[in-house]
Amino acid sequence: MHVIDVTTHKPYQVVIGTMLLERTGEIVRGVCGGEHAVIITDSNVGPLYAHIVRESLEHAGYAVSVFTFPAGEEHKCAATLIDALEFCAEAQLSRSDCVVALGGGVTGDLAGFAAATYMRGCRFVQMPTSLLAMVDSSVGGKTAIDLKAGKNLAGAFWQPDVVIADIGCLGTLDEERVADGCGEVIKHGVIADEDLFATLEQTPLNADLIHRDLAHVERLIARNIEIKRDVVVADERESNLRKLLNFGHSIGHAIEACAEYQLGHGTCVAMGMVAIARAAAARGVCGNDVPERIEATCRAHGLATRTSFTTDEIFAAALHDKKRTGDSIDIVLPHRIGACNIERVSLAEFKHLIEDGIQTGACA
Repeated sequence: MHVIDVTTHKPYQVVIGTMLLERTGEIVRGVCGGEHAVIITDSNVGPLYAHIVRESLEHAGYAVSVFTFPAGEEHKCAATLIDALEFCAEAQLSRSDCVVALGGGVTGDLAGFAAATYMRGCRFVQMPTSLLAMVDSSVGGKTAIDLKAGKNLAGAFWQPDVVIADIGCLGTLDEERVADGCGEVIKHGVIADEDLFATLEQTPLNADLIHRDLAHVERLIARNIEIKRDVVVADERESNLRKLLNFGHSIGHAIEACAEYQLGHGTCVAMGMVAIARAAAARGVCGNDVPERIEATCRAHGLATRTSFTTDEIFAAALHDKKRTGDSIDIVLPHRIGACNIERVSLAEFKHLIEDGIQTGACA
């Protein structure tokens, strides 16, 4: 078991290991206190794990209620958020009680925003069940819902009281879900850890590895969380350094929107990373080996790296990006594997970057 300390303005721990679902009540009781707990989960994850978490919380003395919403990014919206808040009120949740997010990134974002806004903020527990949520969205305190105009446009910074990552849950993921999580894993290697990237090149993280060497997978997840922790602690509210975590995201989020969120987040990030790395190489910011290595590693993990959407389509969707300021936008460019920097460019230049990045990628 790994325990990672996150020393933001509200310090908390990330607990990584196996058989942690059964220990939920013990861990939450020691951190949160309170009398009531509302588990927020979706229609995919709830049937698998909600009864285990509920029983553990009840054994620890909590009165537990479970709010289940339909799975899918399209349900990470204002209507679901209001339903969740009304459910918390009906469950008589108080500010000293806790919301437990049980699921992937959509659930964590939605439940976190509910916890941030219910009674102006209550206790919050992240229980990520997907690889993507474990290595990325469950750590750092970003919570959000989507608006019609774009992804994650309404939200709040709300740090959890504890993150409980039971890697045994990864065993129920199919190849596509595992691959989707690897988009963020590869990103962390590109922005901060060449050794991690090299490990992924040599031994792709896939469903076979999860079933064959869970201890190795646990170490990989712990390293990813350490990378994100270090960036978040240095810049909790994304004023500068934390924007490094957005490598591949400006183009990736735009592709997600163009695809009407039918493509996985990690898959779109992979496309975005390859595109921006190609554009950086075309400008001499990095060598040609950088986009080549990123693309090869993404493909080895089962991720698509090219999109059929046009420059105009991607650019139009990217205009709703949160990193846009007036007629400019912050982007992350790679200089080498393990080292990137943040640059502010004009929207016109950003459009040229998109064009250079996807011009050789006219296949899905």
